[in-house]
Amino acid sequence: MNCCQCQGIEQVFDDKRAREELEEYRKKGVKRTTRMLLGAVETAVSHPNSLLDIGGGVGGIQHALADKTERIVNVDASSAYLALAQEEARRLGYADKVAYRHGNFVDIAPELEPVDVVTLDRVICCYHDMEGLVSASVAKAKRLYAVVYPRDVWWLRLLRPLATFGLWAARNPFRIFVHSQTAVDALIRQQGFQQRYRETAGMWQVVVYQK
Repeated sequence: MNCCQCQGIEQVFDDKRAREELEEYRKKGVKRTTRMLLGAVETAVSHPNSLLDIGGGVGGIQHALADKTERIVNVDASSAYLALAQEEARRLGYADKVAYRHGNFVDIAPELEPVDVVTLDRVICCYHDMEGLVSASVAKAKRLYAVVYPRDVWWLRLLRPLATFGLWAARNPFRIFVHSQTAVDALIRQQGFQQRYRETAGMWQVVVYQK
């Protein structure tokens, strides 16, 4: 991958971190914000025909929706997380439903077919080109677009330079972003979506849009 941010993702979200997260998932299930997202998605569409999960980590969303979904596409810039999501899907018996794609979603997007539901759980904050990511991903959603990303609040914007310095000191090109909520929302609504659900949990906001 030529994208510096994606190269940083490979370094930050490595095999050690992925295995730790998979172990935590097996013990405790998905994180609170992911549960909130899943609840809103399942309320809106009980049996989606297809799912595109972008940056899905160890696959918590996919595992939860697998028995209700006919076709799943998992795109991730972390090869370690992609491998463990596939490992867990095999253990749960549904890996044959999933197409796994490693790389920068914005580059891969033109090759993908539209799906019923698109999810980005804590992904927008990990990508430098918010407009490119949101525009390309919402264009693939036929019914629902569900995201978890940081709230656009002053204290998070103040903390971001500290995180940036730490990554710079570690010589990692990965960066964390607090993108404008207004800008994200506008891009999604331009594609004909309306906000159906929004809740906050600490630094995160969980938002689901429906067409």
